[in-house]
Amino acid sequence: MQRDPRAFLWDIRQAATAIQAFTQGMDAGAFNSEALTQAAVERKFEVIGEALNQLNKLDPKYARRIPDLPKIIAFRNQLIHGYATVSPTTVWNIALNSLPALLSTVQALLDENP
Repeated sequence: MQRDPRAFLWDIRQAATAIQAFTQGMDAGAFNSEALTQAAVERKFEVIGEALNQLNKLDPKYARRIPDLPKIIAFRNQLIHGYATVSPTTVWNIALNSLPALLSTVQALLDENP
């Protein structure tokens, strides 16, 4: 039985809101010094990237409505396979600057098809 494509969007929304909760009240310096928070945020970004990868396999037309889809999946791959080269500053900047737009897009897609 195939998974409902919206389930991947729900997973993304949950992971994105978790990242926001984990980093609430932090600045870049605090994030850089908190290994536990870094690990949690990276894990949630892995979930986001994998959910988008699976959504893209299941329903590519629907997945293409997510801006920067290939970049997000590539970031997930970098976290998993190139973990030694990922800097906390990069993760922080993506969480701060790119995550809100992704969350907004995902919520809009979910609102279209409740």
